[in-house]
Amino acid sequence: MNIDEIRAAAARLDGHVRYTPLLNSPFLDEIAGKRVFLKAECLQHTGSFKYRGARNAIAKLDDTRRKRGIIAYSSGNHAQGIALAAHQAGASSVIVMPSDAPQQKIDNTRAFGADVVLYDREHDNRDQIGDTLAQERGLTLIKPFDNADVIAGQGTVGLEIAAQARANGINSASVLVPCGGGGLTSGVALALEVEAPGLRVHTVEPEGFDDTARSLASGRIEHNTKRSGSVCDAIVTPSPGKLTFPIMRNLCGPGLVVSEDDCLRAMAAAFTRLKIVIEPGGAVALAAGLFHATQIDGDTVIAIASGGNVDTPIFIDALNRFT
Repeated sequence: MNIDEIRAAAARLDGHVRYTPLLNSPFLDEIAGKRVFLKAECLQHTGSFKYRGARNAIAKLDDTRRKRGIIAYSSGNHAQGIALAAHQAGASSVIVMPSDAPQQKIDNTRAFGADVVLYDREHDNRDQIGDTLAQERGLTLIKPFDNADVIAGQGTVGLEIAAQARANGINSASVLVPCGGGGLTSGVALALEVEAPGLRVHTVEPEGFDDTARSLASGRIEHNTKRSGSVCDAIVTPSPGKLTFPIMRNLCGPGLVVSEDDCLRAMAAAFTRLKIVIEPGGAVALAAGLFHATQIDGDTVIAIASGGNVDTPIFIDALNRFT
């Protein structure tokens, strides 16, 4: 993985992905006690940055593999990105999703034309299910984060942040990234290493699912004891990826961890002050920037809002409790 792959992905995605805004509010700055900018990937196609990596990976397949069809596993955002990108490429898609994924994500994935296969996150192994279906049906598996083309596509977020930081006169900042398997984090870190070396990336995870923070602290891949049970479903993974972790270990600072209540508070703040909708897993970075600012170096934070696909009852709960 290198900057050339990310730049090539940007050229490939040009005209297809949205160049998402970098937002700021003095009200959020006041909460944090420092400048807080939000990269609104919740406004990306399918409501998540995942469309970038999905489209890049599918675009790089040859015609034969594309026509055979694509398979992916995901709790919802990679699922929707793959389903839409496959549909646009004229390819069929099968998505393996946990049965406890938000209903909106399951419904949207089907609406984009995918065949959804549900599994029990606690007892079934999604890797085995995906590998078996891929072999049986001759499908091409596109993993949600441990795929070089996916990482390159996600890295285009970093290219945009670098350009937007320059436009705002930001030479140094802590860039906070919601982290599951690390595809977005590693792609952004690779891009910023070259394009904006004064911007340092930090992972952010929910309490109880902080495998990447612990892995960065120990220097080796750590695992979560649980595989479900968090409202931050989009970033609940067993461990960081084999491709992504070495990149994060080399380029990222210490990981941050936030509570579920912090995430819901951040969702409410983003809605009331920026008028955008963020899902809990996509709000962890903003939660860290707003409510854990003393743990973050410097006077400027750039938080990525990685997704906005939240079920209505959870969003209403966040607003009722924290506005």
